[in-house]
Order: sequence, then C-alpha cells, then structure tokens
Amino acid sequence: MSLKTTDLCDQFENTPDAALQIVEPMFQCFGKKEAFSGKIVTLKLFEDNSLVREALNENGNGQVLVVDGGGSLRCALLGDQLGLLAEKNGWQGVIVYGCIRDSADIDQLDIGVRAIDTHPKKSVKKGIGEKNVAVTFGGATFTPGHWLCADADGVITASRALA
Repeated sequence: MSLKTTDLCDQFENTPDAALQIVEPMFQCFGKKEAFSGKIVTLKLFEDNSLVREALNENGNGQVLVVDGGGSLRCALLGDQLGLLAEKNGWQGVIVYGCIRDSADIDQLDIGVRAIDTHPKKSVKKGIGEKNVAVTFGGATFTPGHWLCADADGVITASRALA
C-alpha cells in the first residue's frame, strides 16, 4: 500500500468535501498487513460476535470491517478462525473497538487488524447487533460506504477515497 495516513492528513485536512476524521490513538496492530484501506462496513454489537462471523463470511471485496464492540474489555470479538475467514474472503482489515484473541495466530494472517487489546475469553453467540449503521468511537464516526485508511501512524476515515 502506498497511501500513508500522515500524507493524507497533510493533503486533505482542510478539504471539506473529504470529511477527513482522525481516530484517537487507542489500537494495537495485529496481522501481517501493517497498512490497509478500503470501504467501510460496520457492525454495532456488545460482547456477541455472531454478526462478525456473518459479515466475514461474505466476500470482503477489499473492504474494511469496523466492529463497534462498545469498547468492552471482557471478551474477544475476533479470533484466529474469524481472522482466517476474513483473509479467505478478501477483507483488507478489521477494526475492533474491543478485544481479539489468538493474537499470535492472527499475526500470521495476511490481513490487518486493529483492536484495543487481547482477551482469552470468547464472546457469547446470541445474534444480537446491528449491521451497516454509523458508529462512533475514538472521536470519529465510521459511516458504511465511506473510506478508511490505517497504518503504523494511525487510522483515518474520509467520506470518499483519497487516493
């Protein structure tokens, strides 16, 4: 990936039609892809990763799944099996406002993952949550169909592709 969040911020921070937002630093990096970008698909849920599996089972087509897990640090919303599913189905990355598990295994996958932290406990499976709704955390709103870019320096969103 040749896009850099720093360069995009410098170039587009005063471009109103780009609606550039910088996510507050809070995420740890996992997976082989340190940098990734794509159109945003969102989930809003709490301690239940059923919808994560459903979403990652679909063709990712170069998209980024943003999971608003309410910032919970009590269980993981993504593990190695879901990471493999994401890699297999062409997802560029997954942002988890919550925890992941199996981090050493996820680090071997050709996908980018950002999460607050790790937790060994799996989530419940009740199928509760919302898909493709705007979610807000880290001082930014993630809108389905908008664009996300992540690298070692941070995560940014924009209303359109900036490449």
